Amino acid sequence: MKFSIKKTTWNADEAALKQVREAVFIKEQRVPAELEWDDQDQDSVHFLALDEANTPIGCIRLMPNGQISRLSVLEQHRNGGIGKALLLAASQEAKAMDMKEIFLHAQTHATSFYEAAGFTVTGGIFLEADIPHRQMFKQL
Repeated sequence: MKFSIKKTTWNADEAALKQVREAVFIKEQRVPAELEWDDQDQDSVHFLALDEANTPIGCIRLMPNGQISRLSVLEQHRNGGIGKALLLAASQEAKAMDMKEIFLHAQTHATSFYEAAGFTVTGGIFLEADIPHRQMFKQL
C-alpha cells in the first residue's frame, strides 16, 4: 500500500490528527478522552500518514522536550511500514532540531518494534491510562 508522510502542526491538521487518535486510543484502546487530549499538541511537531486518497491513516508527535508520543496507525493499515515511517520522520526531525536524545513511553507489547528502531528500554513497567508501558531512549 502506498502512503505519504506529511509534517504538520496542530493548527493546520487538528481534525485529521484527532480522527486517527480517537479511532486508535479512545475507541480501540479505551483511553479516556480527558487523558488523550493534553496541552502538548499545540507546541509539538506532528506527522500525519496519508493514503493514496489523502485520507489520514496514522500520526505521531514530537514534543519540545524530545518525547515522541501518540504514534497511532488505524487498525486496517497496520504492519505495512506506516508506524516505522512515522517514527523515522519524528526521529529525523528531532535530529534536525539538534536534539541529542529522544524518548518515548512504549506500550509493553510494542517494545520490540521500538528496539528495532534503535530505542533502549530503561526502567520498569508503569501504567499510563491503565495500559502497561516502558520508558525507552534513543541517542541521536
